[in-house]
Amino acid sequence: MRLRWPRVRSLRARLLVFSCSLLPVVFFSAWFALQNAFLHSLETAERERLKLQVYLLLGAAEFQSGRMSIPQTLREPRFGQLESGLYGVIQSQSGALQWRSESSMLLPAGLLLALDDAPLRPGQVLFAHLPEHGLYLYQYPVVWEGGGREHHFLINVLETDTPLLKELQAYRNQLVGWLSLLFLLALLVQYVILRWSLKPLDGLARDLKRIESGDADRLGGRYPLEVQPVTANLNLLLDSERRQRERYRNTLGDLAHSLKTPLAVIRGSAEEALPYDAYRTIVDEQIERMDQIVQYQLARAVKSNGRPMAAGVEIGPVLQRISGALMKVYRDKGVEIDLQQQPGLKFAGDERDLMELLGNLLENACKYGKRQVRVGTSLQDGDLQIDIDDDGPGVSPERRDTVLQRGARLDTSAPGQGIGLAVAVDILSSYDGELCIGEAPLGGARFSLTLPAV
Repeated sequence: MRLRWPRVRSLRARLLVFSCSLLPVVFFSAWFALQNAFLHSLETAERERLKLQVYLLLGAAEFQSGRMSIPQTLREPRFGQLESGLYGVIQSQSGALQWRSESSMLLPAGLLLALDDAPLRPGQVLFAHLPEHGLYLYQYPVVWEGGGREHHFLINVLETDTPLLKELQAYRNQLVGWLSLLFLLALLVQYVILRWSLKPLDGLARDLKRIESGDADRLGGRYPLEVQPVTANLNLLLDSERRQRERYRNTLGDLAHSLKTPLAVIRGSAEEALPYDAYRTIVDEQIERMDQIVQYQLARAVKSNGRPMAAGVEIGPVLQRISGALMKVYRDKGVEIDLQQQPGLKFAGDERDLMELLGNLLENACKYGKRQVRVGTSLQDGDLQIDIDDDGPGVSPERRDTVLQRGARLDTSAPGQGIGLAVAVDILSSYDGELCIGEAPLGGARFSLTLPAV
């Protein structure tokens, strides 16, 4: 069985194929309409010419003894020339022949008999094309009063259609030539327009090539309005990939930093003369701790940036779980955590990120605060606002940017690695969130979080 691969054409080729398919239809319709319009104008002119010939015959006609007579010599010489192409025939109401021009002597008798097949009332005229005879016919009924009564006559003027058809054919040939030239010109213009219209896409391809080669880090050219959403989304994708790479580097640093303590414990235990069972217990505990660290850091490393398409995580239960655990940890210190939260608020993100984020900030508040920690949640301008206050020494304005840097610590006597706030900042950056440090009403520091809400 042969596999048939789909044929892929460029946009330019597709548009050209569509134009080559549509333009002939348009030009054929134009040709048909124009030649019909020209034919109508020719037949209108023919009608007027035959009408004029009728009036010439009427002007020369005389009524004698109940008959209509026409002089031998007329102003139109073609009536007197055999097979001249212009013929005149006058019939009575009964169809009897009253007069015929010398030019009509060779007309078929059947044609003359059929002239009165469509009776006309006075005031009516008939103009018709007789293609089987190659003639145009104009009939004009006349009522002539004489001898105390009315006499009805039918004036017939016929003219060959050969000149008109020749003129029409010449016009058709000329029209085909001009339309063919116009068709080729339209294709050329269409091709030029396509090249000009699709030129921004060529520029986009070149800019992407520069990004691939490392000469640029984002799309910075000027693009049409229709292409700008694509370039904007591509820039967002590039920024996301750049942040993801930075996230990998930071996660590796966090992982290496977090593994130092378990490795140091194992190394120190190896240098002590501990019984085998005690040493094995310590090693197992540290291995389990390192496994937990590795699993979480790997989960953070592979997590995609941005807001997930999910129902959201309710803030209240997460805060209650973290607060309950921290109050047990800091039971000896007597820390109290007061949750002042607005019910029903949801975070548009991953629950593990929220646990890590709030866990780091609440643990810092419990660690550096004296006895009181207060957490307030609210909805501000469609975003989730979380304020974490403590009654500790606080953070001076000149040091507030420093504590957010990776590895920075204000109190070196307290245990820790100085990466908790940096981890919080990394998580916030993945959601385009904000972290501000200020003064709390309790006297210590206030950490204000702005996160996307559902």
